Amino acid sequence: MLQETPLRSVAAGVPGEGKRPHAARPFYFLSDIHLSEAIPRTVAAFEHFIRVTAEQADSVFILGDLFEYWIGDDMLVEPFVARMAALLHTLSERGIALYIMHGNRDFLLGKRFMKAAGAIWLPDPFVITAFGTRVVLAHGDGLCTEDRGYQLFRGFARGRIAQTLFLAWPFRWRHALAERMRSKSQQGRSRPVSPKYDVTRQGVAALFKSTKTATMIHGHTHRPARHREPDGVRWVLPDWDLDHGERRGGYLRIDAEGIRALPLD
Repeated sequence: MLQETPLRSVAAGVPGEGKRPHAARPFYFLSDIHLSEAIPRTVAAFEHFIRVTAEQADSVFILGDLFEYWIGDDMLVEPFVARMAALLHTLSERGIALYIMHGNRDFLLGKRFMKAAGAIWLPDPFVITAFGTRVVLAHGDGLCTEDRGYQLFRGFARGRIAQTLFLAWPFRWRHALAERMRSKSQQGRSRPVSPKYDVTRQGVAALFKSTKTATMIHGHTHRPARHREPDGVRWVLPDWDLDHGERRGGYLRIDAEGIRALPLD
């Protein structure tokens, strides 16, 4: 279900709410970091972003696929995951609001994780008002309407019954399945990406129309760009990967001067 709210009223409700919002500070948007112990350089860049780069921010928005996979909040028992949650929690401790949206790989992130990370969960899609501009945020997988098989799976996998049944499996079963799927995904890394897996003009137009917005930010496709669409401007966030081939990564900044795409420090 689409939700909408002025950004400032949301920010006032995060942990550390005794601190006043920073009216002149920017909002940062990132996605598709795919955190795991297998990508130490990417993890180090993310740690730097949270500890150093984000220090300037009023709010940080992570629009899906924060983790390579998420099989349930009992993953918090793993030292690496606990360390990442503690790192994220430092944002709210510094009075910086953190919002996290589900991606196609980590849609099982739940209340336990959000509490550990000091984060507020955002539905997909979600409309905010940032520096006077209404912006619709999405992970992006819901816009890939040509991939009908995936859209059917997406609807099923995000249902309460399917999730309850999956989370009832022993942790080791879920972990083994996720590792197999991860291995398969890595094997397909070098294959050409089919246009079928990109967003469609129809999907984008429908979201602009339903939200009455003219600015969109999403990730998922790993094809960062600023697109001028018939109904508005669509910003695509980059994925992060500093461990395989050419260095990739970056984020969007919204402030009084507008929207800018920035590289990692």
